[in-house]
Amino acid sequence: MGIVNGRRGSDERQEVLFATGGGAEGAFAGVVFNRPIDQVLTYRIPEHLRALVRPGQRLTVPLGKSNSPTIGYCVEVDDSGILQIDPRRIKDVVGIVDDPPLIDDAMLGLTRWIADYYLCSWGQVLDAVVPAGVKNASGTRVWTCLVVPEEVRGKIHDLPLSTKQLRVLEVLLRSEEALTTADVCRRAECAAGTIAGLRRKGLIRAIRRRIATPGDPEDSSGSISESDGAPPAELTAEQTEALRVLEPALAGKTGYGTILLHGVTGSGKTEVYLSAIEQVTARGLEAIVLVPEISLTPQTIRRFRRRFERVAVLHSHLTDAERHRHWREIADGGAQVVVGARSAIFAPTRRLGLIVIDEEHESSFKQDVTPRYHARDVAVVRASRAGIPLILGSATPSLESWRNSEIGKYRRITLANRVGGRGLPEVGLIDLSTEKLPKGCLGLSLTLQEAMREALDADGQVILLLNRRGYHTFALCSNPECRQVLHCESCDVAMTWHRERARLICHLCGAERSKPPACPACRSSKLIYGGIGTERLERETREMFGDRVIRRMDSDTMRGHGSHERVLAEFRAGKVDILLGTQMIAKGLDFPNVTLVGVVNADTSLHIPDFRAAERTFQLVAQVAGRTGRGDRPGRVLVQTFSPQVAAIDCARRHDYLGFVASELPEREMFGVPPFGRVVRLVARGEAADEVRRYLEELAEALRLREDPRVRLLGPAAAPVEKIQDHYRFHLQLRSAAAKPMQELLRAVVPEYPPPSGVDLAIDVDPVSTL
Repeated sequence: MGIVNGRRGSDERQEVLFATGGGAEGAFAGVVFNRPIDQVLTYRIPEHLRALVRPGQRLTVPLGKSNSPTIGYCVEVDDSGILQIDPRRIKDVVGIVDDPPLIDDAMLGLTRWIADYYLCSWGQVLDAVVPAGVKNASGTRVWTCLVVPEEVRGKIHDLPLSTKQLRVLEVLLRSEEALTTADVCRRAECAAGTIAGLRRKGLIRAIRRRIATPGDPEDSSGSISESDGAPPAELTAEQTEALRVLEPALAGKTGYGTILLHGVTGSGKTEVYLSAIEQVTARGLEAIVLVPEISLTPQTIRRFRRRFERVAVLHSHLTDAERHRHWREIADGGAQVVVGARSAIFAPTRRLGLIVIDEEHESSFKQDVTPRYHARDVAVVRASRAGIPLILGSATPSLESWRNSEIGKYRRITLANRVGGRGLPEVGLIDLSTEKLPKGCLGLSLTLQEAMREALDADGQVILLLNRRGYHTFALCSNPECRQVLHCESCDVAMTWHRERARLICHLCGAERSKPPACPACRSSKLIYGGIGTERLERETREMFGDRVIRRMDSDTMRGHGSHERVLAEFRAGKVDILLGTQMIAKGLDFPNVTLVGVVNADTSLHIPDFRAAERTFQLVAQVAGRTGRGDRPGRVLVQTFSPQVAAIDCARRHDYLGFVASELPEREMFGVPPFGRVVRLVARGEAADEVRRYLEELAEALRLREDPRVRLLGPAAAPVEKIQDHYRFHLQLRSAAAKPMQELLRAVVPEYPPPSGVDLAIDVDPVSTL
């Protein structure tokens, strides 16, 4: 049995049909559900539906003892005539939800692999693959439309018709789209009575069709549209060589292969992507391009629309209607290139020829809810099954991808120089343990302030990175005998003070509370607020540079539709002098007039209890450093840190990716963690801490009793963030040289130890975070 959240099926298991001495005749459908039960349930297809039911459709079927009408996904159809099951227990399909099917055979196979690899149910994967707007047919409605029957079409001029009736039939026959009665009356300039008369004679029939709602506003996210025909940039020698190496794969001569494109920031990786996709689309094929941040999508779309006639977009900031429209255009073959975030890897392309993942190292490509897939790894499997190339691009590749390129699993292409011969920016470190911040400042040192003035006075632009939201990041009691930090009542984290909203907010569960008049523990009347977030940084920056135009980009300010695009467009046009924000401004963006980047605190992700902490810190600092010096003027980077000697910071200062790899890999190898081993993390959560801990201890003991020498078990223990949303969390890790032994062990043990009521179990294969 498969595993999803560690639970086995309850009354749904009664649907499972067992072989008997007799058999049931007819056609049968195998159906799976968006539930934690990984079994294909069998239903009889009634006679009137047998020609219509196909794999990939959603069907309505009775489920469980109550026979509740439930929507499931048809994954197979057996029309052999006889199935060895008990005919008394089989139930009939009630109806078809989708026609045509939403999922093709290739995607059915890919989703089956995802369910097996990530230890979840096939139905849960299928439900995640299809966007909600597509399942709900958003932006469409069912209309009553008119059609001319086939038997009438060839003889309308032989029939005794009035001039108006003949005009109505001609309008319907000429139309390439479905027409309602109102449409026909308008085009044929007739009254509804003329149409009614034709219907009574059987010369017109009414049918129900789902069509796009008239008057839907077009989105501004780069939907399918005409390109402006901008010519490609002149390629550098390195780009030309990269394309020469890629050419056999792009021409379809070598089949599947994963290529790691390791290029320093500003080396022109995107131009390589564009040129590669041009070769693929010239053969009539399609490409999928994944980007990690929504903020990157408008810029990426703009560049692709300059080169390609039809570009579709899939990401979470689209409305359901927009997403449905783009998804349908892709499924109908109307897009050459699909650009989007993580879920775009499931785009329903029909002639896929290339997949590109930009900034492949980004953790946002990993989904944190079931199914917990990693889009990069799914892309590897999809490309392999389709026999097409996959390009992974990054200036700071994940250590997993780098290791794969070292051992020959991936091919590596290097772009070592920036376009135009521009040098990498000078990076300076500001040691906050020795350089004290000015009085009243929590973010900007004197050195950084002076560098900002020099850049702005020279008509340059400035980017400031601080990967913390809010005004103050904590509040604590001033009483020396108490010193209690104000924690969220539902989560084991300090609450963040947001001055603009005058609220303390938990960044995990979103809970809010007003500022307390006294310490909740000792009733001391004074609380101390400290730490700095982007809101406070914005205030300090405005106080010092009040004559400059300043914009903040974080999840608090970028909530409106199109807000990312508006701010970035203003910055690109030179209407904004200083752009500050969280990591959404740290990667991928290309602004030639940026001459200074300031990292306000490089240590925010460095000291967390996660084996990837150093890697994330290096990547973030190196990526934001790459935002400057991309134009004709040299750039400069200043990094404020309390840990200048740490390899992640020091190597980022020297733009030394290879040096960081050399320092980090031996430690990873010592502990057997990726890229030298595989990890599966189990997290149990519930409202009663003792019950959660007791369950995970029992499960851990059962896993140990199996005595698989290939698998090492760590824990259980309280998770680093022990409580979230009033649920206590305990976790354990399995480590092994390969994923398969851990998956086999979990499939054998977990179904025998389902969590008790009130406890949930999440299984995360290849986790990117252990918090």
